[in-house]
Amino acid sequence: MDRTAALNLYRTMQIIRQTEEELARCHQRGLVLGACHTYVGEEAIASAVCAHLTKDDVVFSTHRGHGHALAKGAHPRELMAELFGRAGGLSRGRGGSMHLFSPEIGMMGTSGIVGPCILQACGGGYTFKLLQSQVRRESPDVRRGSPDPAQAPTEGLRVAVAFFGDGAVNNGAFHEGLNMASIWKLPVLFVCENNQFATEVPFAYASGNPSVGSRGAAYGIPGFELDGNDALETHRVAGQAVARARAGQGPSLIECKTYRTRAHAEGMGDFTYRTKEDVEEWKTRCPIARLRRELVSGEWLVVSGERISDADLDAIDAEVAALVKESRDRAEKSPWPEPSTATHFVYSQPQSPPLTTHHSPLTTPRQITFTQATHEALFAEMARNEKIFVMGEGIGKRGGNFLTTVGLFEKFGPERLCDTPICERGFVGLACGAAMTGSRPVIDFMFADFILDSVGEIINQIAKMQYMSSGRLKMPLLLRGCIGIGHSAATHHSGNYYAMYAQVPGLRVVVPSTPYDAKGLFLRALRCDDPVMFLEHRELMNVKGPVPEEDYEIEFGRAAIVREGRDVTVVAIARMVHLTLSVCDELAKSGISVELIDPRTVSPLDTATILESVKKTGRLLIVDEAPQPCSVAAEIAARIVDAGFDELDAPIQRLHGAFAPTPYSPTLEGAVVPTAKEIAAAIRRLMEE
Repeated sequence: MDRTAALNLYRTMQIIRQTEEELARCHQRGLVLGACHTYVGEEAIASAVCAHLTKDDVVFSTHRGHGHALAKGAHPRELMAELFGRAGGLSRGRGGSMHLFSPEIGMMGTSGIVGPCILQACGGGYTFKLLQSQVRRESPDVRRGSPDPAQAPTEGLRVAVAFFGDGAVNNGAFHEGLNMASIWKLPVLFVCENNQFATEVPFAYASGNPSVGSRGAAYGIPGFELDGNDALETHRVAGQAVARARAGQGPSLIECKTYRTRAHAEGMGDFTYRTKEDVEEWKTRCPIARLRRELVSGEWLVVSGERISDADLDAIDAEVAALVKESRDRAEKSPWPEPSTATHFVYSQPQSPPLTTHHSPLTTPRQITFTQATHEALFAEMARNEKIFVMGEGIGKRGGNFLTTVGLFEKFGPERLCDTPICERGFVGLACGAAMTGSRPVIDFMFADFILDSVGEIINQIAKMQYMSSGRLKMPLLLRGCIGIGHSAATHHSGNYYAMYAQVPGLRVVVPSTPYDAKGLFLRALRCDDPVMFLEHRELMNVKGPVPEEDYEIEFGRAAIVREGRDVTVVAIARMVHLTLSVCDELAKSGISVELIDPRTVSPLDTATILESVKKTGRLLIVDEAPQPCSVAAEIAARIVDAGFDELDAPIQRLHGAFAPTPYSPTLEGAVVPTAKEIAAAIRRLMEE
């Protein structure tokens, strides 16, 4: 370390400390509108680790993330403005203390949920390894200037860093993340800030193994236990870990034992779970005071240079005090966000139009299966776009998945067609971080039931990332898997969960019923900047239909009129489209003309096409294999009543699967899902209304 690097380290720690203390005062004044989790007492860790990073490297953080943002180069003014809820904040007022975004400097976000940052850092590392993303010589940190050349080489892979507290190491994300990073040798640095308490629960109580650093050995990666208040030692070890990651030697785990000397969050009671004496004793171990003593002593010098004096450090203290005061004043003057922008950035803005001509399946003689159609689209798009990779269980060289039969593995190799451990939360969270950092993941999760282990990652992270970052981060992520009842798969392989996902702002939910639609919608999903849940009914996988060889896209939110009719409108989803179609000719013989509509996507939902049909027929039946309560059918019915009540000649009817888990025996299974006979009977009853 040279003199400049040492002074920069001290300056960063002071910026964090003084900014946090000012934010605590602002909280007392009512300027901070919600939670305020300060980093006081832990400044050495973020400062020492981030000293080795360039702006090309990325940081994923936790709810106590102010220090990480400042150490990565965020301006105190932007941090304060965010906590004040102002438009000039890091997240434009959308996030507050726990949701800080500044992707321009590699600060990829903080989270109010414990653990996702670990998985997202794995995703960043996967992107960098996949694309061989290198740091650029001309990319110093925005605020600190060039990194110390003796400690932070600016050649090699970009690096992803996850900062997390001791509470996260007892979370499944810790195990899944470290295991994935190890087996794929990802350029990731895991930094555990062990401040002794997870909110109010002591780490000594909550963990059977009190040594976090030693856990690295369990995953086959280097692990370190450090005094987190020792800035110089943390700087040294972090520098070595970053260098290993840049060289392609894989991840490291660093445990920094430290202590927060303020409450878990400002305004919370602090002495029901720890004592004032403990807090006061830890204040005597202040990392800033310790570094100051070491710098003035001169014993830290490795590279010759002018000694550092108390006067030098006093000057930095004063400089930072002025910076923080100016930042607070300007943050207070920052305007409030415009209320009209509250719903902006839920989806990518704007959604691009389809890139190719929409073909008609009626003019296409070639017949292929549903599965062949999606894999044809995937193969072609992977050949065009090197940023696409596929990840899931059993899809690689040794897997039995259909992907292996079309030559994907032989063409693209194990990094772009990657077998995973059985850790759905892990690889879905990884996919989130990968999409944030420039790649385009396709996650294959076999059955919709399995992905429920990762619902938190999907709803709290993936679906909200574009919104919380004010559109500065995109989420080009495709999640695909089987839904539906059939073949005695029983209750853990038969779920239909599209209604649940359709409630989530930020997701696009696709439920195709034909090979033609599957290919066009799959290509659309592969080229979309929004996260797409692509759900494929198990009983349709081998259904054949006309599919053009050339590329084509089908726009989300555009229903298909499968069959035109005049007497009754039937809206059917997935397999129910085929069952309904199978009775239409029979009904026509008895004088009932059915207009059959397939929504194709349930979010967005094409209400307009359904409404136009109802204006013609006056009657509506919705057929949905999923149970009735809170269903997509209920949403369709509500929308048509709202917009087209006067067009209805009879009450809207719904036909659903039973409100029960899916049983195993064929006789029981057949009793919980609508049949063609029941659909025909429901249409006849509606015509009698």
